[in-house]
Amino acid sequence: MVKRKLSNQFLGNFLVMFLLTIMATVFAFVLLSLSSGLISDSLVKNRFTASSIIREDYRQIDASAVVESGGGVQVVDKEYRVVYSEGLDTIGKDELSTGEFTAFLTESRSRPYHYDILYQPEGEFWLIVTFPTSIRIDFAVVHNKEAYSGDMTRSGLVISAVVLIYLSILALLTFIYSRITAAGITIPLKKLCDGTKLLREGDYSARVDLRLKNEFAELQDTFNDMAARIEREVSLRKKSEEDRRRLILDISHDLKNPMSSIQGYAELLLDKRDMTEREKGEYIEIILNNSKRSNKLLNELFELSQMDSPEFTLRSERTDLCEYLRQTFGEIIPQLERAGFGYEFDIPEESVYAMLDKDRFGRIIQNLVNNAIRYNPQGTTVAVNLLVHDDKAVIDISDDGIGIPAHIAQDIFKPFVRADDSRNSGTGGSGLGLSIAKKIAEAHGGDLTLLPNVDKGSTFRITIPTV
Repeated sequence: MVKRKLSNQFLGNFLVMFLLTIMATVFAFVLLSLSSGLISDSLVKNRFTASSIIREDYRQIDASAVVESGGGVQVVDKEYRVVYSEGLDTIGKDELSTGEFTAFLTESRSRPYHYDILYQPEGEFWLIVTFPTSIRIDFAVVHNKEAYSGDMTRSGLVISAVVLIYLSILALLTFIYSRITAAGITIPLKKLCDGTKLLREGDYSARVDLRLKNEFAELQDTFNDMAARIEREVSLRKKSEEDRRRLILDISHDLKNPMSSIQGYAELLLDKRDMTEREKGEYIEIILNNSKRSNKLLNELFELSQMDSPEFTLRSERTDLCEYLRQTFGEIIPQLERAGFGYEFDIPEESVYAMLDKDRFGRIIQNLVNNAIRYNPQGTTVAVNLLVHDDKAVIDISDDGIGIPAHIAQDIFKPFVRADDSRNSGTGGSGLGLSIAKKIAEAHGGDLTLLPNVDKGSTFRITIPTV
């Protein structure tokens, strides 16, 4: 339907152009005729005509003005001899045969010269005045009322047929061109329309290939870019929805176990009246530990959501990063030694300054060290390295432990992702520590990443701008 409407619209437009072309052609001929009449008196061929210079005796003809204007004058007598010639001579002979003179008269209009030929009956000669033609357009319709009626009818039919054929050919070409032009627009539009329908029906992988280099190519690129963005946004939305659903399930799971334990042991304390003080103490300790675990999880969830708030800010101050790391890891060394871990530090002696919120930045280091201790066996070595590259401080905290499984590494900074898949309280934390640490690093204008392709153990890299 759209293609038919558009084709008909183009056909109508071209028909209008067709009529305007006919009108313009007629107007051009009329204008040329009027213009020819306006300048005719100023042309030399009309100022020096044969009738204006002819005499009964050709010897009395004054041809000087014609010659000065670039023309020529010839006189041919009744024996077809050229008896007088001045200036431009296009005959080129002194004597002509009857056939040659007749051919000269009949072919004179096809030559690039203007001939004004006049016969003088008293002197019995032809006067020929010649001028070079500037521009000549021959188009004339001659009508004589005294002509034979049958000839008039046949001539009229022939002229009408020629005009009709000319108009038919012009109309056919107009129709074909309008259809071709319409197809050049409707076919790309149909492909774009089909692509849009696929997008509307949920196929966000739809793309169009018009194989054109005109304005439609730009429209094609815009459509494909829009489709790619929609596909990407839908994919991100689905992933975000899946992450949200998984987050809710993880929160429910991690809160359910300690809360169920608290409820079970509290009911046991109420129901079992004859338990010893030792048993009561053990039950109360279990309730307390599960309460602490639940409270820690809720506090970390609150902290994580707080960092996503636009109102979250850091209390940063210009800090010597080298000295800060030495102090921080000096406090962590006893913790490493108690866990049976070794340690290596490579921190420059010269100062490296950065804007730090010391308390929150220390949270990054503490979380990384806690994870290393929690998931690795005794004898593991934790190494710390600091260097400056491209106006950024690069801190690598690595270990030579068991490493992080490849299927977890890409999601390690997502909430509730743990290196230990079992999710038990004995080996794992809340699963929020690395998410919080990454957001703190980003809040400092830097980042926290896990370096890939480590042969043994794992390496976390903190980058922050220096000042």
